[in-house]
Amino acid sequence: MAWDEHEKWLAGTANGDFYQKLLDEAADAPVRNAGRKKIVRPAEMPWEMSRHGLLKHLINEDMNTRMETVDAYMQIIPPGSRSGRHRHLAEECLYVLEGRGYDVHQDCDVDITDEYTWRPKEETQRFEWEAGDVIYVPPCTIHQHFNADPRRPVRLISATNRIYRYCGLNDLVQLEDAPEYDPRVVLTPETIQSYLRPPVPAGLA
Repeated sequence: MAWDEHEKWLAGTANGDFYQKLLDEAADAPVRNAGRKKIVRPAEMPWEMSRHGLLKHLINEDMNTRMETVDAYMQIIPPGSRSGRHRHLAEECLYVLEGRGYDVHQDCDVDITDEYTWRPKEETQRFEWEAGDVIYVPPCTIHQHFNADPRRPVRLISATNRIYRYCGLNDLVQLEDAPEYDPRVVLTPETIQSYLRPPVPAGLA
């Protein structure tokens, strides 16, 4: 043989069809996509009582939609309450549908070498927002949303890109749970309505 390493590269008897699978997947895409939703109705959007708060999922990989790269949910923050506090590597964009409040952001120093590590910086920043504003959360920033109105709820639309997960970087860490989080509660339109009302003062409860 012309190459000294031939005894090594000739080793192995396993065969695979990985390239053919790529061809098949591409050829099957029109049929597969025909069965995926382009329109998602409100009744098809799942509620979730999550550690980050009250969510209604608009687009998610598990919802069989045509969206390939973006996940989006609506978050409801009851009057005077707050979301959970978390950090993720993906940047996030939020549109404020209703209400007013503020975000608290804490940047992190990140090292991606042989190991992936992150360290919160001491400084925090506060950003005020109201209905019609867009909130930008940079990559790997610890953040939390606060409803500044004791009488009205806040509704946010959050969108993130799935590419980070596809690259093996699903780096989501929950640092504090939302006050409403209770895994025993099943969200329905009726239970959501109860969260939209202002809290009853302790002396009147």
